[in-house]
Amino acid sequence: MVFSSILFIFYFLPIFFLLYYVADKRFKNAIILCGSVIFYAWGAPVFIFVLLATTIIDFYIVRFMASRTGKRQRIALMCVSVCINLGLLFYFKYSNFFVENINFIFSMVGVKEIAWVKLVLPIGISFYTFETITYVVDVYRGIHKPLRNFWDYQLYIILFPKLIAGPIIRFHDFADQIYDHTDFETVDNKLRGLYRFFIGLGKKVLIANVLGESADLIFKLPHNELGTLTAWFGALSYTFQIYFDFSGYSDMAIGLGLMMGFRFPENFNNPYTSVSITDFWRRWHITLGNWMRNYLYIPLGGNRVKSKLRLYFNLWLVFLASGLWHGAAWGFVIWGAYHGFFLVIERIFLGKWLARIGKAAVIYTFPVVMIGWVFFRMEHFEPAINFIGRMFSWHADNELWRPDKEYLSMLIIAMFFSFFTISKWGERLQEKIFYNDYGLRLHFAMVFAGLILCIICAGRITQSTFNPFIYFRF
Repeated sequence: MVFSSILFIFYFLPIFFLLYYVADKRFKNAIILCGSVIFYAWGAPVFIFVLLATTIIDFYIVRFMASRTGKRQRIALMCVSVCINLGLLFYFKYSNFFVENINFIFSMVGVKEIAWVKLVLPIGISFYTFETITYVVDVYRGIHKPLRNFWDYQLYIILFPKLIAGPIIRFHDFADQIYDHTDFETVDNKLRGLYRFFIGLGKKVLIANVLGESADLIFKLPHNELGTLTAWFGALSYTFQIYFDFSGYSDMAIGLGLMMGFRFPENFNNPYTSVSITDFWRRWHITLGNWMRNYLYIPLGGNRVKSKLRLYFNLWLVFLASGLWHGAAWGFVIWGAYHGFFLVIERIFLGKWLARIGKAAVIYTFPVVMIGWVFFRMEHFEPAINFIGRMFSWHADNELWRPDKEYLSMLIIAMFFSFFTISKWGERLQEKIFYNDYGLRLHFAMVFAGLILCIICAGRITQSTFNPFIYFRF
């Protein structure tokens, strides 16, 4: 079940919120938990049992760990929990990848290949694995006490707005909300959450889907027949598709959470207006960046290492891990290494130059990010290099693909909403819509705009079969 489906918008959500809002405060968490189980089981009925089993094991390991006073015992139990979760992630997500690469090596040296049945990836496993790790590590570090009972922990992991594709919420940032979120169920928060959901739905359905359809067509064309302009349109389309797809999902998740009184962290902050790749990673998938910094980069030594070489190695390693986290293919690893390379050279010398030119540095950052998305989209090195080669060597266009009026209009809208906060008035407008208090007049305007968006999106969903969520497969 995806957020941008008729089933979710017009059946699941109304029934869920009707039951949730009429329920007594004592039963609201139970309603959320039941709704979340149904939501996940609808798309992955077999894997819901894997998720339930791992949460049971994790909860009791962490509870036992919290009751121990010996450091060695606590470390051992923490390692057991982390290994179980990373082991499941590796098994489901990376087994196919490693077996395929081993078989490729075996075939080159004439050794019999390993027989292997390809595994299906559980939806959202990367996201809830990271959240289970934050639970055990935060409790081990003494940042927060373990939750009172298993159902509270289950709610933290399986809460449906964030379950499939985040935001990745660290345990100590969320734990207390499990018990106090109903205090934030004000009329204003419910309405603001609904507006945020409609904005995210519009991003996803009206912008990401339209541009994504063209991106799919272009990337599937024979690369030796691609015209240069078409290749640039393809890269540009995917660049905006992945942003509006994922930020749209995050907006919907934040909005749904707010309607229940939960405060989720922001996951995007106008990343295409970044003035460096370092700045880009402060603005893109913010919760993943925070997770990588707190649970990988800092334990590796962070900025407190003795040598610059070790610092650069830590940065590069973190981004290799980030690339591999996104998917089990060499294209993702190369994408992570690519971003790690630019982060390192910005630390060495480039960052000082970029700082001198201020906001104009967007003309460096955006093309670098866009070329990186080609590796991400293609998933394999050779076709990605071939595609980028067509972008930078002149070839006349042919009739294989032509932009239509709908595509061009959505491309212009995508460019506007990606870059409008470079200006002061754009920043003020964003603050007013997303963060400032609403007056009665603005509430009326947002209700009207939200309903119009919902109707247009519903019409678009029913007319088109193209409705993927890119980050669902991660």
